[in-house]
Formats: sequence, C-alpha cells, structure tokens
Amino acid sequence: MPILNPRIRRHLVRIFIFILFLFVLDASFLHYRSSPSKDPALRSQSAQAYTATKQTPQSQRIFIASTHWNNEIVLRSHWNAAVIQLAASLGPENVYVSIVESGSYDNTKGALLELDYYLGQLKINRTISLSEATHQDAIMREPEEGEKGWIETPRGRKELRRIPFLSRERNESLKPLALLEREIGLRFDKILFLNDINDDFFTLLDTNQGSYAAACALDFSKPPAFYDTFALRDSEGHEAMMQTWPYFRADESRHALERGDIVPVKSCWNSMVIMDATPFYDTVSPLRFRGISDSLAMQHLEGSECCLIHADNPLSGKKGVWLNPNVRVAYNGKAYDTVHPANEREWITSWQKLIGRWESRIRRWVTSDVVKFRTVFHRLRNWQKEKPGEKRVEAGDFCLIDEMHIIVSIGWAHV
Repeated sequence: MPILNPRIRRHLVRIFIFILFLFVLDASFLHYRSSPSKDPALRSQSAQAYTATKQTPQSQRIFIASTHWNNEIVLRSHWNAAVIQLAASLGPENVYVSIVESGSYDNTKGALLELDYYLGQLKINRTISLSEATHQDAIMREPEEGEKGWIETPRGRKELRRIPFLSRERNESLKPLALLEREIGLRFDKILFLNDINDDFFTLLDTNQGSYAAACALDFSKPPAFYDTFALRDSEGHEAMMQTWPYFRADESRHALERGDIVPVKSCWNSMVIMDATPFYDTVSPLRFRGISDSLAMQHLEGSECCLIHADNPLSGKKGVWLNPNVRVAYNGKAYDTVHPANEREWITSWQKLIGRWESRIRRWVTSDVVKFRTVFHRLRNWQKEKPGEKRVEAGDFCLIDEMHIIVSIGWAHV
C-alpha cells in the first residue's frame, strides 16, 4: 500500500484543520447572528410585539379574502376554527370575511356553510360565495370571439389558462371592498389573503412596525423544505436558490434571514400575506390580480398572479415587500408541529443551519440562473418585437418562468 509523502500529508492535515476551523467559525457566527438577545429586529417580532398589537385591534380594520377548491379536510381540521378565532379577536367592527368557493368535488361547500353559521353567531360581516360551476364546466364551454384567458397550446387545442382563471377567483373575493366603500363608506387598512393560518397573525401584522406594501409568512408542507417557490423572489428578483434554509441567492435577503430579521424580497405569497389596502382603493386603476397577456403566454412563459400583483403595486418600491421568517404556516398538522416545536426550541437546528450555509455557499460558487434568465429574456424580447408599432411592456418580468399552465378537470397541468 503506497504511503503518502510526508509533505503531502502535512498539507492535507493543514487543509483539514482549516476546513474544520471554518466550520467552527461559521457555527459561532450563526449562533451569534441568530441570537434573540443580540438582535433587536428579532425582538420586535417577539411575543411582546404580538401582545401589544393584539391588545389594540381597533387600530386596524382587516379585510380577509380567501379562495377555496376541494379544501374540506383542511377547513374542518383547523382552518375554520382559526378564522373564527381570528375574527373574534379582531372584533365584528374591525373585520370582514370574503370567501369564494369554485365547484369543489368534495364537501368544501358544507364546511364553508358551517363557517358561515359560526361567523354569524359572532355577528361577523361576511360574504361566502359558493359556485356549482366545476373546472370541467369551465374548460368544456366554447370561448367567445376574442375572449381573454384562452391559449392555443402545443397539444393543438384552445385551452383555458390557469393564472387568469385564478386571478378572476381572487378578484371575486375582493368585490365587497368597493361595495362597502360605496354603500356605507367603510374602508379597510389591510387585506389578509389567506390560504392557511396559524397563531402568529398579529406578529405578521406588526412586521416592520406595520409599515409595508406586503408582509408574508413562510409556508411548509414537508419541513425543512418550504413550499411556495412559484411566487417567491428575493431582493434581486431571483427564484429561491434552494428550498431549505437559507433559501436565497441575493446577499441582502440571505443575510437578513441569517440575522433573524424580516427579509426584503420583490415578491412573496407563502399561504398567508397581508397587504396595505390603499392601492386597492385607487379610483383610476385599483390594484387587482392578473395574468400575463395571452400573447406573451404563447411564448411558453407564465407568471404567478401572486407575484405579478407585487410588480403592479405602486407601494412595493416605497414601503417594501417583506418575508417574516418568524411566522410559519403549514398545510398539515405534522408539518405545523415540526416548524413550531415545544419548549420554545428553534425549529431549525444549528447543525441544519451550518450545513445549509455551506450548501448555499457551494451553490453560489458553482451554479447560476443565467441560462434560465436568458431563456425568459429572449422570449420576452421576441414578444416585444412581434408588433413593432405596439409598445409591449411586462412590469412583472422577474415573475416569468419557462412554463405553460392550463386548467384541467381535476386541477391544472403543465403543457
């Protein structure tokens, strides 16, 4: 068996010691940066801030908007109860609940009727819209001449696009906003878009001392991997680099997360998001959800309506879009318990953070999203050049991805 040259052995030992030193240094650095006792920004998101906000709900009027399709299990297991508790804590004079259901195949309607009853018992004002029209009904009808939201797909069919369909559902949930202002002069301070919920609503509400265009939670289905990659963009507009901590490619977003601060991003959704309501009341162009144009989608591009709304929001550049890592929601009980461990322990261990930091570092050294960016950029330019006399602009270019989504009878599909 060959024996290594003593000089080579010494070099290898030095390299090993140096790497070990870096690991120890990183571990100490992460422990220091994430320590609540040293981080006033983290303390501002603590239980103390939660309590202070919760004691003065009358200072905030909250419009809760939500859309549902085949959600019976989640509604009955915890969602309804959480909404009832939140509405009760805000008080009937400070909250309005607007829910849209769209042709579910399970008994989502029955679960929402139960919610309607209990909200009524609390005298909570609400609109709960139930539709018998299923996805199958939507895709089987013949679109009208020039109707938007339909596209010729590679399958040789004219099919219903997913994002404009979802945008209409979300905008339907916002209809009471204008009606309440017009009829009784009632306006809301914040809009809470809600897919899932946890006990940290007031912490999210207090993000950045309550000043933001939007504030989002982190959502999980199979921790430690977070869930919503479609709408999340870091401070430089990149998609998440990895689904585990520390998630982000951009230095500003990543460093904020490592410190335990709220994280500046260009877009987020993550199942629970609060937005300043002001742009939704604009008399000239009220902020609403949308998809990219059908002609741009023909370039085999798509963008989430939950990303595009931040691109369109005039407050995004002024007040910022923030992800609050101290607010974590989940799609099932097991995931929720994982990201909310007992005895106030950290939900992610120091070892996971250390490994994540090194994985992030290596990924930034050896990968980039240049190829993905170029693909989107060239297709965007092709679309802009299609009609030279027409000025084509897409404000949400950072939302675009190389995909095409259509509605099918049991959900949606890539084509």
